[in-house]
Amino acid sequence: MQRATIVGAGVFGSWIAHALKARGWKITLIDQHGPANARASSGGETRIIRASYGRLGIYSQWTRESLPAWLALEEQVQQRLFVKTGALFLGEGTWLADTAATLDAHAINTEWISRGELARRFPQLQDAGPGDVLFEPDAGVLFARRAVQALVGALADDGVRLVQARADAQSLIEEIGDDVIVFAAGAWLPSLLPEVLSDAIAPTRQEVFFFGTPPGDARFGPTQMPAWVAFDDGIYGLPDLEHRGVKVAFDAHGPRADPETMDRSVDEAAIARARDVLQRHLPALAGAPLLETRVCQYENTTDGHLLLDQLPGHERVWIAGGGSGHGFKHGPAIGRYMADVIESRRDPEPAFQLTGRPPRQRAVY
Repeated sequence: MQRATIVGAGVFGSWIAHALKARGWKITLIDQHGPANARASSGGETRIIRASYGRLGIYSQWTRESLPAWLALEEQVQQRLFVKTGALFLGEGTWLADTAATLDAHAINTEWISRGELARRFPQLQDAGPGDVLFEPDAGVLFARRAVQALVGALADDGVRLVQARADAQSLIEEIGDDVIVFAAGAWLPSLLPEVLSDAIAPTRQEVFFFGTPPGDARFGPTQMPAWVAFDDGIYGLPDLEHRGVKVAFDAHGPRADPETMDRSVDEAAIARARDVLQRHLPALAGAPLLETRVCQYENTTDGHLLLDQLPGHERVWIAGGGSGHGFKHGPAIGRYMADVIESRRDPEPAFQLTGRPPRQRAVY
């Protein structure tokens, strides 16, 4: 029986464990703080799942493959993990047109909405742009922490060995034998493998805000307001899910941060920026009470693409990371992809390899 040790029980590590276990592997899953813990990128409450990616069809296809797996997990664990809200994309330039063409090629539903129709269908949302906006009706929201912890629980019930411990990369590699190791430790990857990843992945501080809705006002719930993304402004928002408040967050990359030690409080200037977003896009919530804040992190690669590759010089050691703020939704597809390349069933995708990437830029949305 083939064996694999996976370091990191977040969305990447747990779905890789799931894929390999389904193929008969014996799996050990290690996490120093526990699955989808509060410091981890997978430890947030919610994540958008959408297929809209401009011309980057592989991510559109991976979303299409991943959503049924999330829904199957929902059925298996009998917990609510997905809410279909649709996703609305605001902005200018060619990205919206490229997205519509890509999704049409993949037979994924999209819909153009005029500014006048936007005001009629989603009057709670405002946007000052000149052109039409793009709507992906089958998109929605995943309950991130809940989903990963449910998956890890199911894996444990199926015989995956869970270990809560701090892994030392060099010691694990020296002890590997014929086993496979996958480092899927998210924002901790640069500190685990500094010689290889200190310049390849940059964890950044990202702030999230939840604002309360007016009493008796259902306009901001998931049946009436979609998830929305304004890429030109570097912001996104989610409806009021499970009555926790409307989520607003900045997609623009924050300062570099250490996920283990960073201060996770927000200051008044950050709150003021979030309120400016409300004033511009959700004016009915401009004076809404702030219910909750979170500080999490992205783990950004130089070009925004995922990093799914062998550790240089080590045939049986792999890296899975670089979610760059958009990777969560693809967990099931990433699991299958990594299982395939580990078992040499497919050639690696050049975009996901460690070498040959362009200089630091923001290229994936």
